[in-house]
Amino acid sequence: MKSLLIALVVLASLPCGIARAEDTPAKALLVLAKRDGMLAIVDPSSLKVIARIPVGNDPHEVIASTDGKTAYVSNYGSGAYNTLAVVDLLAQKRLSVIDLGALRGPHGLDFVGGKTWFTVESAKAIGSYDPATKQIDWILGTGQNRTHMIYVSPDMKLIVTTNVSSGTVSIIEKGSGHPGPAGQTIPDWNETAVKVGDGSEGFDVTPDRKEIWVANAGDGTISIIDLASKQVTQTLAADVPGANRLKFTPDGKLAFVSTLRGGDVAVIDRATRKTVKRIAVGHGSAGIVMQPDGSRAFVSCSPDDYVAVIDLRSLNVVGKIETGHEPDGLAWATRSSH
Repeated sequence: MKSLLIALVVLASLPCGIARAEDTPAKALLVLAKRDGMLAIVDPSSLKVIARIPVGNDPHEVIASTDGKTAYVSNYGSGAYNTLAVVDLLAQKRLSVIDLGALRGPHGLDFVGGKTWFTVESAKAIGSYDPATKQIDWILGTGQNRTHMIYVSPDMKLIVTTNVSSGTVSIIEKGSGHPGPAGQTIPDWNETAVKVGDGSEGFDVTPDRKEIWVANAGDGTISIIDLASKQVTQTLAADVPGANRLKFTPDGKLAFVSTLRGGDVAVIDRATRKTVKRIAVGHGSAGIVMQPDGSRAFVSCSPDDYVAVIDLRSLNVVGKIETGHEPDGLAWATRSSH
């Protein structure tokens, strides 16, 4: 009886929502439940939620570090908030909060070169945070309204953002630079704002880095930008009003487009530019992440409080994961064996 009482006291002392039930797998799906202010860690083999971690107000996007041990979450609030939450995925707990100061409305995230890259809508800017120095070490203005999502190339010489209210895509390229003090070379950044459709939000860069596909929520179209010429070469009448996210399959053959104004995810063939299927997932969809091995796609169905699991061979829904209220941002965390 005494040992039972001790066990009950220990369990009662654990913080609500962050009790550790199972170890985080080497490959994990990360899901943000916006209304709950939680990050869910999901075992993709069993589709079970193994931990839920509080991450603060209005979390919208999440990204994992390259080693799969840390997650970063943007606290958005349409510009009301200015923080990034840092989560230890092994210990399954929030570590700290990164205060962005005057950089308000953080949203899109990427992790490249050991740094967390982010957009800040209200500041019309992008920046990078260095976990080694615990400092924001770089900021660049876009001059565009509601700079929303971000892509950073592996060599960190190309950055792409969508700017929702301006209806543009910013293509930002690292130049040769100019001389600075003590023989240093200060890098120059060349920015090109490409006009696309109304409400440009979700986008992806093709795996071969030749094209940018942009989902335009306002007019339901897809703009295709040739990266070499930085021009829109085609606009697809894809009928995706309210388009939220666009993601390519790992082989680059198919683009998935989610929308919060409809119950289907549109699947577009890159080669033919045609919609090959509309997959019924619920009453609306938001975040999309592809399993790196190309077997499945995960789609947040925000109005229905679950994540739909789609088999990429059959293009059918094969499962649902209930991760909390209003799931949105998704990421994949892969931990190396050494």
